[in-house]
Amino acid sequence: MPVTAKDKTAAGFQAYLSELQQEAVTRGIDPALLDKAFATIEFRPTVVKSDKNQPERKITLDDYLATRVPDWKVNQAVEKLSAHRGVLEEIADVYQVQPRFIVALWGNESNFGRIQGKFDVLSALSSLAYEGRRETLFRKQFFAALTILNEGHIELADFKGSWAGAMGQSQFMPTSFLTYAVDYNKDGKKDIWGTPADVFASIANFLSSEGWQGDYTWGRQVTLTSDEALSKRGLDKQHYQPLAAWQQLGVRRYDGSALPDVDIRASLIMPDGPDGRIYLVYNNFHTLMKWNRSSYFGVSVGYLSDRIKRGY
Repeated sequence: MPVTAKDKTAAGFQAYLSELQQEAVTRGIDPALLDKAFATIEFRPTVVKSDKNQPERKITLDDYLATRVPDWKVNQAVEKLSAHRGVLEEIADVYQVQPRFIVALWGNESNFGRIQGKFDVLSALSSLAYEGRRETLFRKQFFAALTILNEGHIELADFKGSWAGAMGQSQFMPTSFLTYAVDYNKDGKKDIWGTPADVFASIANFLSSEGWQGDYTWGRQVTLTSDEALSKRGLDKQHYQPLAAWQQLGVRRYDGSALPDVDIRASLIMPDGPDGRIYLVYNNFHTLMKWNRSSYFGVSVGYLSDRIKRGY
């Protein structure tokens, strides 16, 4: 009998796990692996609490960038790009994604691999599925996580991630791992936890698969000389128009000069409204939004990549 939303007890969780294990068998997961894996799963109230109590305090984009892109992180990003330049340039050639964007995402997601999360992935995902508010989502992620184990990409004891189940140095959710993770060094494992080449190639593969254009950047900060452009802002395609059109509407580079005379389409975004930072963003920003739907996140990745390019 399916567990109801009201039956959130230790016994109820064990019944729910039995249901998950039975389904996993029908999905072709090795029964011996399942016995071993399910013996380690525990209900984690802390992950449910984290899911329910995500911060609601409104911060500004300036606050967010100060936290996400401090000078020390920029310096480390420049150092990391230099240290891994050879493999990053190889991967850039394969996927047509500039190294600075790979490093910027790497730094934003896991502080260059140092913060990957210490939660047991299976326990976190099954707890979140059992809680019920987003059961379909987390149940799907749970079975994807079992598939990752079944394919041998990581050992059960090392299968750690964030409270929400995001994993490795790229912080992929399990379904993203199955879609985008790459075994770049050809050792039989897609190791986004400990192999830099696999991490970089997986990040690049995501971006490339989702429409990244390696010949272009992500966007630029701009100013307005009139209010005409305000009604045209937005990320949907109807607000996506050539730079020449934005020039006519009074949009200028941040220093006040004319926009580039380039045949490229852009969207106008104002994450904090007209009184905050204003950007023209290109196709690559739309791709970053497929990684994380937060415009703050997308701007922070672009901003960090720009500072990496400048070398500070």
